[in-house]
Amino acid sequence: MALASHTSASVDALRSIARRFMRQGSIRQIHPLGNGNINNTYLVALDDANHQPWAPHFVLQQLNTAVFQQPAAVMGNLRRVSEHVHQRLVHSPPSRRWEVPRVLHTKSGQDHWLEPGGNFWRALSFIPDAITLETLETESQAWEVGYGLGMFHALVNDLPPQHLADTLPGFHITPRYLDQYSAVLAHASPADAPEVRYCLDFIRDRTPWAGVLERAKQAGHLPLRLMHGDPKVNNVLFDIATHQAISLIDLDTIKPGLVHYDIGDCIRSGCNPLGEETAQWEQVQFQTDLCKSVLQGYSSIAKDFLTPPDYTYLYDAIRLLPFELGLRFFTDYLAGDIYFKTRHPEHNLIRSLVQFKLTASIEAQAAAIKAIIQELQ
Repeated sequence: MALASHTSASVDALRSIARRFMRQGSIRQIHPLGNGNINNTYLVALDDANHQPWAPHFVLQQLNTAVFQQPAAVMGNLRRVSEHVHQRLVHSPPSRRWEVPRVLHTKSGQDHWLEPGGNFWRALSFIPDAITLETLETESQAWEVGYGLGMFHALVNDLPPQHLADTLPGFHITPRYLDQYSAVLAHASPADAPEVRYCLDFIRDRTPWAGVLERAKQAGHLPLRLMHGDPKVNNVLFDIATHQAISLIDLDTIKPGLVHYDIGDCIRSGCNPLGEETAQWEQVQFQTDLCKSVLQGYSSIAKDFLTPPDYTYLYDAIRLLPFELGLRFFTDYLAGDIYFKTRHPEHNLIRSLVQFKLTASIEAQAAAIKAIIQELQ
């Protein structure tokens, strides 16, 4: 996703907006929630909690319409998925805690409120007694992250993907990112630096392979399903007491696609302990022990719907997603940093190097990763 930002509202304005989603009761406090780079998110604490079905808190968000240019379609997807999952949980309660954010409506029954100036606001139920992690430190945490993604996929597996809109056309379609890269490169004058040459060569050498998942989809080997779109580690909620995964949040990127993009992106996010913002790109290493735990947690749920071809392409997914993100970072570096927010002129170059080194580390451990996948079947 683009690391976009937009203007925050004043406290008085936030209170006025929040009241549009309240039928009774009063607001005790509103404060920022989380560290997301896309939407402005706030936690609304209520007095008179007994009068509110979602008490004592709810989440108020300003949707970033520069990123989500079809906000009504985003809300349609979110409603369909949250209600579908809620009904499944009601009729077949799982053996452990699992929750889904619910869409709250305005007093007039709308799923959002549009300010006169065009700002798009929505409210969601708050999942209490939960925390998020920025990095995975233990194999147990990794297993839970995999379980969380598997649980999400299992709960939406029977929801036909054609029932949801594609709100982010081209997202996670690697050949399209390669086309964008080629167009930018044709008009760029890359610096004659070793790091830049490394990236240019890295992309050139992997271009013939990079469409592997899209070719598999077109050939009918991989079915179109619903994917989360952004299942990074800090989008998994953990129960404070049990340390178990209890929800997968930030559902705005849900769309028809391949579950392999989710699996690969989740592992990319979780199995690089240095993180994608590290400046120590030369020290980046892919951790196969964490990868194994993520896949085992995922398979504990997903084995009921995964097919033999799904397993065949798992390694490609793990290898592809860091390459894809590195390609996007490097393209933006060549284009003059017009998409991702940066803190210094070489920021996107370093980000791309991190992802390419992660890809190279995955490639160097291909046999071990494929053996892990084989054990799952």
